[in-house]
Amino acid sequence: MATLWHGRFEGGPADELLAYTVSLSYDQRLAPDDIAGSRAHVRGLARIGILTEVERDDVLAALDQVEGELVEGTFAFLPSDEDIHTAVERRVTDLAGPAGAKLHTGRSRNDQVATDLRLYTKRALLDVAARVLTLQEVLLDRALDAGEAYLPGYTHLQRAQPVSLAHHLLAHGWAFARDVDRLLDCRRRADVSPLGAGALAGSSIPLDPDGVAADLGFAARFENSLDAVSDRDFVAEGLFALTLIGIHLSRLGEEIVLWTTDEFGFAALDDAYATGSSMLPQKKNPDIAELARGKAGRLIGDLTGLLSTLKGLPLAYNRDLQEDKEPLFDAVDQVSLGLTAMGGLLATLRFDTERMQAAADSPFAAATDLAEHLVLGGTPFREAHAIVGGLVRDSIERRVPLGDLVAAHPSFGEADRALLEPGVALTRRITPGGAGPVAVAVQLDRYRTRLQTDRERIAP
Repeated sequence: MATLWHGRFEGGPADELLAYTVSLSYDQRLAPDDIAGSRAHVRGLARIGILTEVERDDVLAALDQVEGELVEGTFAFLPSDEDIHTAVERRVTDLAGPAGAKLHTGRSRNDQVATDLRLYTKRALLDVAARVLTLQEVLLDRALDAGEAYLPGYTHLQRAQPVSLAHHLLAHGWAFARDVDRLLDCRRRADVSPLGAGALAGSSIPLDPDGVAADLGFAARFENSLDAVSDRDFVAEGLFALTLIGIHLSRLGEEIVLWTTDEFGFAALDDAYATGSSMLPQKKNPDIAELARGKAGRLIGDLTGLLSTLKGLPLAYNRDLQEDKEPLFDAVDQVSLGLTAMGGLLATLRFDTERMQAAADSPFAAATDLAEHLVLGGTPFREAHAIVGGLVRDSIERRVPLGDLVAAHPSFGEADRALLEPGVALTRRITPGGAGPVAVAVQLDRYRTRLQTDRERIAP
């Protein structure tokens, strides 16, 4: 069986070697990028006279046919096809003859696969960014629908202060906005063409890496050929950005799991986005939200696995780098599915705002407002904190309503009982970016503007 490197070897490769090293089962995903890179390389070879115009056109026509066969599912892979690069070149040579045999001139699989993977990463991260924005838009729609509804805000999973539902939803939205930033920033660093670096040292053939880079839509070409074929920083960065999206989905999923329990009762799942139990007829399970939590661990594994692979590699290319693709492909797939599924779940989630507000209307949720009321009158905060803390303790231990204790306390009075009325604490949040009505209205406008800006940033 002929390989791309058979000339150096007397016999063919062992079956065990091929079984262990083959990557065709998963790197077929790079086929569009491999063909795009080959087209640019062919045009570059023609510009420097390695290929005649006729040969160039023959090879480009062969690449077009190969692309069609791959898209239609009629491409016939052979046992000798180690990877998608081998398969494409073999078929092009079948179709174009001697001209096809010139396709690999001045090129190594080292710079070829690095180019393919960068093209894929640029494309995939942009698609994920679009999906993140779609989820952010769902959060905006639900925040607008929420109106004046409010619920308890939590720290340590203990009720803390009332916050508007819109404010809570947008907290997740702003986290996803940072994810868009990271994806686009990573994409910018991936936007460098390695083609022309060869195996590691460039070529004695007068290649045109700048022209090829421009042809492929890269912002620049490599500066150092050793670095070009060994660099997988962009994969690691992409995996980190994808993993953090997964963690943000996990956090959102955790809240949905909690909110849809009978114990919380803040929300109910639509039937289309819930599952049942094979044994318990009454069950309605938040599987999407739970899988969002579970898959975060899988994404962390993808990231840490690649980092472990990269940490001990000397320059330049090593076959270890074959292990860069599966974690990236897996992370892209899982995050893409998770964003879409969570978007559907959120869009159809039914909020029980009465239950939310009842949970937030405990007088204890206004304890900080009582302390800040004293502060505004000149009492040092630590002293005010101690006074209110003592009133809360007395209310709990003596089972006396907090409002009665406030009205009777020398630092307060009957009028201050109003600070504990339902919904009042929320209206007193006045700081920019806070949970109060005025600040949330401003935030909604700023968030909407951010989404519009980011849509423009990811536009083709």
